[in-house]
Amino acid sequence: MSEQDESGERTELPTEKRRREAREQGNIPRSRELATAAVFGAGVLAIIAMGPSLARNALGWMKIALTPDAALMRQPDQLFGHVGLLLLKLLAVIAPVAGICVLAGLVAPVAMSGLQFSQKALMPDFKRLSPAAGLKRLYGAESVAELLKSLLRVALIGGAAAICVKLGLNPLRELLTMPLEQAVRSGLAFTSTLLLATTGGLILLAAIDAPYQKWNWLRKLKMTRQELREEMKESEGSPEVKGRIRQMQHQLSQRRMMEEVPTADVVVVNPTHYAVALKYQAGQMGAPTVVAKGVDELALRIREVADAHRIAIVSAPPLARALYREGQLGREIPVRLYAAVAQILSYVYQLRAWRVGEAPHPDMPAVDVDEHGGKA
Repeated sequence: MSEQDESGERTELPTEKRRREAREQGNIPRSRELATAAVFGAGVLAIIAMGPSLARNALGWMKIALTPDAALMRQPDQLFGHVGLLLLKLLAVIAPVAGICVLAGLVAPVAMSGLQFSQKALMPDFKRLSPAAGLKRLYGAESVAELLKSLLRVALIGGAAAICVKLGLNPLRELLTMPLEQAVRSGLAFTSTLLLATTGGLILLAAIDAPYQKWNWLRKLKMTRQELREEMKESEGSPEVKGRIRQMQHQLSQRRMMEEVPTADVVVVNPTHYAVALKYQAGQMGAPTVVAKGVDELALRIREVADAHRIAIVSAPPLARALYREGQLGREIPVRLYAAVAQILSYVYQLRAWRVGEAPHPDMPAVDVDEHGGKA
């Protein structure tokens, strides 16, 4: 065994079974940066797209909130209900933007790792309360990666915001000299630009973090070669079991083959090492069919069954070897052997007629076949 196997180093990519088990336990790749970028970006785009409508609804709410009914001053017990109604109206104003942000927060994890639901992830895991595990997260490689990601977050978002502020500094100074309505429009335009620039920084960070989280998830699921072998053994069965199954299948196949020998017309032998049983039914078969074949011990068993059922046994060594090599069980013999087998069958039919006294004893034909190629 190599040193790599002895050390148990995880070098093999996780199998589909291991990935599926991890997902069932709630262990899926997650990117907080992707979720943050999706929620923040969707909120910014929603505010920009629905700005006029939001402004009108917000203005209407402020008018209601700042001009309360004078009757409330005389009925202070209704003040609490009035405040609750104002809060509900405020929620109705911000509901479209909040709904879009919630939807983006749900879509981002699905885009990262697909739609997953795991009951095991809802169960409490007391291993997370382990101080050793906490220290490992705090001082391990994960903490270094999180530190680098935090620095990159500050650099990207801060850089985008700094560039936006630097480019818009002079227009901001001019707001003091503008009419109120124009100043508001300019200020909102600058705010929109700043939010979009920040969104761009978040998207760039998410584009870096999401592939990293996917890679890191696969890295943690990597397997040792021993684990890979054990899983293959569980899924496909151990070599011993598979060998036993193959042996049983082979025995069953031989048993079925031996049951077909009594239906044969002739058994062509070598005379001891090879035996091939042939069957031919005129009008039903295009050519003689191989019903059994074997060598050595199996050939001997074929001969014994043929003897017990008074099946003709003909010794034709080259033809027997050619039939064994080229013939397939349950299929017709090769075309090049038609003539030679026809001679054998003709001899067998004449032999049957002689046994019942209908013909003289036939002479054994001289069958000459090139067992490795064409007919001689």
